[in-house]
Order: sequence, then C-alpha cells, then structure tokens
Amino acid sequence: MALQSINPADGRLMREYPEHQPHELDLIAQQAHRSFLSWRESSFVERAACLQEAARQLRARSSEWAVLMAEEMGKPVAQGRAEAEKCSWVCDYYAAEAERMLRHERIAVDARESYVRFDPLGVVLAIMPWNFPFWQIFRCAAPTLMAGNAMILKHAANVSGCALAIEEIFTRAGFPQGLFRTVLVRGSAASRLVEHPLVAAVTLTGSAPAGSDVAGRAGALIKKCVLELGGSDPYLVLRDADLETAPQSCVNSRLINSGQSCIAAKRFIVEQPVYEAFVERFVELMKNRRVGDPLAEGTEVGPLARYDLREELHRQVESSIAQGAQLLLGGRMPAGPGAFYPPTVLSDVRPGMTAFDEELFGPVAALIPAADENEMVALANASPFGLGAAIYSSDIKKAERLAGQIESGNVFINSFVKSDPRLPFGGVKMSGYGRELSHYGIKEFVNIKTVYIS
Repeated sequence: MALQSINPADGRLMREYPEHQPHELDLIAQQAHRSFLSWRESSFVERAACLQEAARQLRARSSEWAVLMAEEMGKPVAQGRAEAEKCSWVCDYYAAEAERMLRHERIAVDARESYVRFDPLGVVLAIMPWNFPFWQIFRCAAPTLMAGNAMILKHAANVSGCALAIEEIFTRAGFPQGLFRTVLVRGSAASRLVEHPLVAAVTLTGSAPAGSDVAGRAGALIKKCVLELGGSDPYLVLRDADLETAPQSCVNSRLINSGQSCIAAKRFIVEQPVYEAFVERFVELMKNRRVGDPLAEGTEVGPLARYDLREELHRQVESSIAQGAQLLLGGRMPAGPGAFYPPTVLSDVRPGMTAFDEELFGPVAALIPAADENEMVALANASPFGLGAAIYSSDIKKAERLAGQIESGNVFINSFVKSDPRLPFGGVKMSGYGRELSHYGIKEFVNIKTVYIS
C-alpha cells in the first residue's frame, strides 16, 4: 500500500507515494556507502560550500516549504517560514564552525607527539518525526554531513513530500549523488535498515517505544545510537515571577506548532501564592489565540497532524477530567472538517492523572499548584521524561540552584525552551540519550581516535 499525504485541515488526500522495496533499500544503502568513501576525503571547504548552498535554497524558497509543511502536517505558514529560516541558520553555522570543532586535539603525554582526530563513521540512518519536518532533519544532517558521513532519511509517512524536498535541496546544493537519500517506507522497514551492514549508526527522534525498539536493534549489533524522545516539560512559576511576562512565555511554549513539540511546555507547576493570578492570565491568553487554516497568515494554531492524534489527545483530556482535573477552557471536539482541537486548559492537575503522567501532544495545558519550591522540584521530577524545563523567578541565583535539581537535558530561566545550533540539545531518562547541535552534536557520529607517535 502506498504512503499517503493527507491534508489535516480538511482531510483531503494530497498525494500517494509508492514504497521502496527491500532490494531498492539495499541499493540505496550501497550507493550511500560509495558516496561516503569519496566524501570523507573531501575538505571542509568543499563540504561547507555545499552546505552554504543548501542554506541559500532554504532561505530563497522558504515560502514554498512553508506551504508544503502546512498542507502535509498543518503547521501555520508563518511558523513554517521560520522553520525553513532556522534550517538555513544551522547549515550556515556548521559550514562555518565544523572545521574548528573537528580539528585535531593535541595532548602532551610521554610520546613524541600524540593527538585525537575525529573521523567519520559512515552511513548514518535518521528516523525522523513529522512535527518539525524540515528542522528535525537539518539539525542532524548538517553536522553529520560536515563531519564527512552519509545519511539515509526515513521520515514519517505523512510528510513524504517534505522528505523528498529535503533530498532535492541537498542534491541541488552539490552534495555527491546518493550521499543523502530519502527512503519511503513504513516503520517495520526502517527496522531492517537499522540492521543493514552498511548502516554505521542511527539517530532517532520520536516516541519512547520507537526509541526502545531502535536502540535494541542497534545495540544488538553494537551500533552507535542517538535518541531524542518524548517530553513532559515542567515549567516552574515561582511566587516572585513576573506575572506579566511569565504567562505569555508559557502560552507561547505550549502552543508552538499547535502544541505538537517534544519541548513544548506541558506541565505548569505554579507556587500557591500566585496560582490563581497566573491561572486567570494564562486562560485569557490561551483563549485569545487564533485557530484556523494553516495557510492563512494570521493563524496561530492549526490542526493536529492526523485525526488519530486528535482522538488520542481528547481521550487524555476526558480521562483527566474524570480523574478530578478541572476544565477551564476548550476540551470539546469541534465539529466540521479538519483535525482541529481548541486550546485547552486543565487546572488542579495532580500525579496519577493522565494529564500529569502522559505527554500531551497538542494544545492542552496542565496547571498544577505547589506549596513551595521543594514541592515544585519534586513534581517536576515526578515524570519518566527529562527533556526540557523552565523556571520563572526574579531571583536568578535561586533559579540557577533549582535548575541543578531538575532532571532534564535543558533548563531555561525566564524563557521558554528552544533549540539553538550553538547549544547542545537532548534529554535524560525516557527522553533519550546523546546530544544534537553544538560541538557535542557533531562529535556523536565520529570515531574519536587517538594517534600516538613514539
């Protein structure tokens, strides 16, 4: 059966894509490996020229890519253009910085000379989700290709058009034929690719069950694996937070990409003295966000990417209400076409409720009162996930101290969590392991090799 691209704003079938067959996957892996053997001998200057051209294409055609994202997974076009621009940034960043990051590191020991060099591993398989259909790929592809590797992309089935567009960008940018390839397959076929003898390493962004499966397969063959999985990011609002700016920042984080982001704020843990004031302002801001056609310029919240995702989110909301959470806004399945779901606020959420224990992948916020900062940290850590977190307080020293107690890969103070090419990105616990971006990310898929000269 072909892969289908369905517009989530109206349910219309956009296009069907025939799946690659097993023998085709083998040929793609062979071609990627052959391209790698020559690419690894190229200079950083040559690699950078290709990556800079990819950045130029991303900027020049950002509106085109934004429409494609809107049609395939419902991202508002303004956010889609911003995503394409961010992809161009990460390309320019690694084009400029990769040579410095991977320069031989000389270490004085008892040898005549000794140093560490960073050699590429080979073909890296990237298994990526639909929610940031360009950014997720470019943030791992830019450093991986600059390090001298090849990449095979297995994207989510509903954004196959985006996946092919990304392959076109790399090809037109001058990268060797076959160095970056998109494969159109379902998840089970991706498992076979993990086990392919010419695949040297795997990076996956997705759910914890998918990460566990891929990590198990890669581990059985002793292959390097980087995992960026789910998140239930806690945002701590202390009694001394600025109640003008903090609610706005929290709402921005909760509703980015229509709430479909691993690092979107999920659980808002508010110190009791300011809980009621925060809730009032938060609900007002959530209510005023514009929901509508993702192709319209003024839209702030589009549809969810698929109808089944909307049904699951609504189940989580209803379950939480049945468990004692209070519905303050939204929470009703809208009539009409499209996988739309209204901005929704649940208050008085506690551990044991669905909205606390599970990741809410959509525009639903869980508000949680806490007696003091000790309880706030305990509630923040009472989750199997550990991707991002934020703290809002006018006392920066106190916020920094609390940041050290929170179990997550990222803690932002007086700002919502976001990824930046200059900073490492990743999680702990069931949010995965390994890091993307910065010099840490580019070194995930290299052989850190010691050279000792007597």
